[in-house]
Amino acid sequence: MRRALCACLIAASCHAAETQPIRRVPPPGVQIPDKDRADLATKLEALAKRIASAKTSLITRPQALAQLPDVQVFHKAVDWALRHDEFFDPKQVAIAEKMLDIGRDRAEAFAAGKTPWDASTGLVVRAYCSKIDGSVQPYGMVVPGDWKPGDTKPRPLHFWCHGRGEKLSELDFLNQRMTNPGEFTPPGAFVLHLYGRYCCANKFAGEVDLFEALEDARRHYPIDVDRLVVRGFSMGGASAWQFATHFASRWAAAAPGAGFAESKEFLKLGSAPDKPLPPEWEQTLWRWYDSTLYAANLANCTTVAYSGENDGQKQAADIMIRHLAEEGLTIPHIIGPATGHKYHPDAKPQIEEIVSAAVQKGRDPEPKRVRFTTYTLVYPRMAWVEVEGLARHWDRADVTAEITADRIVATTRNVTALRLDPPSGHVAIKKVVIDGQEMPATWAKDGARFHAEKGRWAPGPTSSPKGALRKRPGLCGPIDHAFMDSFIFVTPTGRSTNKALEDWSKAELDRAIAQWRQVFRGDARITRDTSVTPADIAGSNLVLWGDPNSNAIIRRILDKLPLKWDIRGVSLGGQSFDVKHHAPVLIFPNPLNPERYVVINSGFTFREAAALNNAQQTPKLPDWAIVDLRTPPDAYWPGKIAAAGFFDESWRPVAR
Repeated sequence: MRRALCACLIAASCHAAETQPIRRVPPPGVQIPDKDRADLATKLEALAKRIASAKTSLITRPQALAQLPDVQVFHKAVDWALRHDEFFDPKQVAIAEKMLDIGRDRAEAFAAGKTPWDASTGLVVRAYCSKIDGSVQPYGMVVPGDWKPGDTKPRPLHFWCHGRGEKLSELDFLNQRMTNPGEFTPPGAFVLHLYGRYCCANKFAGEVDLFEALEDARRHYPIDVDRLVVRGFSMGGASAWQFATHFASRWAAAAPGAGFAESKEFLKLGSAPDKPLPPEWEQTLWRWYDSTLYAANLANCTTVAYSGENDGQKQAADIMIRHLAEEGLTIPHIIGPATGHKYHPDAKPQIEEIVSAAVQKGRDPEPKRVRFTTYTLVYPRMAWVEVEGLARHWDRADVTAEITADRIVATTRNVTALRLDPPSGHVAIKKVVIDGQEMPATWAKDGARFHAEKGRWAPGPTSSPKGALRKRPGLCGPIDHAFMDSFIFVTPTGRSTNKALEDWSKAELDRAIAQWRQVFRGDARITRDTSVTPADIAGSNLVLWGDPNSNAIIRRILDKLPLKWDIRGVSLGGQSFDVKHHAPVLIFPNPLNPERYVVINSGFTFREAAALNNAQQTPKLPDWAIVDLRTPPDAYWPGKIAAAGFFDESWRPVAR
């Protein structure tokens, strides 16, 4: 991979001027009668008071309070529909009334210390409070009719990732989850329907949604973590490919249908003058979500693909099978004859036969052999193998590790630090051989660590000088990674001497707040630079808006950032720019807490135009960029990108 990605100016073909307004996603709703709106608002206020009262009474009972989202979600569904113009059909007024009635009933039961929905079978709506932004996020359960409260025997769980739905508000999702069991309801199994943060193909916060929903569901139902299945169709098929390849060792089986599996071929980029390739750094960032590049990981997971014979999205399975063949792997591909974008009725039993056999067997929680490919420490783990360091981020890295009688034998590529953590059998394993180099196995509670220096492996973690930074799991960039965990927008209380930057930063902040709500269905947490607490610094990524003159936190940490930013200019990556017309955006370990990120002047980096096609919802900026403010922001970019690039594995700008 070409490592120097700095000073890549956006050509006119890449930074296309908008000739027409970009269609809003979600679209504007329909008008509802004023009386209906007033009646709903009255009921909504009453429900809000019941929830507030319950929350106050349970402040000292955090375990009970954790279940309050099961009530709050009905308030959110109607509140957002009213506040944000998201009634998309007049019939949804009656649905909203029904949701408020259910919310009221749940709130009254909750206040009495009861949660009767815990004992319900069939279709059950649930919710959790997300660690990312504190928002209430829904999910739907299909609870088998033969399950009874107190039955603790673990059962399989099938995740279902839904298809694209630009009108899939919380109100619509809850109604579907109370009226429609979905495409597959395997006997005796739980089915968890993911909202996935609305319509983002389960990327970014939508990816985290699966694991947060699973954690919540396990509090209420006996779920066998060795018999999890991930499946979906259309946009949900793309999600299923993504989960299957990036987290292969978590599933007993995966069953993607249709969808997309990568960016370039699916979008036909580079194929015609009106479909130009994006900047080089964006192509590099395709390596985050392109499932084709992670195809080798399906060696760890039973996978069956489905396509309609006449469906254009058959391309996803075709290209995956092509890449699997390059890895020496095959999977079954069930094709519905003469079928478009839907399941053929004769195909479903064939899919279920393969999935059921895999579920009955269950995943192997202690596989003797693990095969793992990754391009980023966003995805560092497969089964008991964890990559803790890369020689070159965003280049392919591989580990194959196998347990024999008394040793582990591993081969690696582009890996500089490795943690091995077999679930059992540590005592029997006396030696570890990595790339032909034999070392004693010294086991700690979290496994055994090894690191490479100058081509030689040695026991123990990577040794770094005190205070030195390095990219590692959970702290590796790019900018979008900061929005997959708890984050807070930190606004300036001061004034900038640069009005152009001040106006631009304020507009980008407003846009980021609005887009977080529209795309990821949460209200971003916001605080002022003078109100940041030690708990904020310890527990959240800080997204800092403004400049050193206006934002006290930026000013406080500036000398610890790989950035020069003063009245003379702004310099990053060996380049200097006129401070009057340029602004930096970047992600970096927070100097006040290197376990967390700071981000300067950026929300998530794909913009409104990307919402029109889920395959476009990929990172658009790398670890850092310089924005030329003389070009106004649009639905594609925050301005003209004068330079952009990555930090290396020691968080230093890559030289030109």
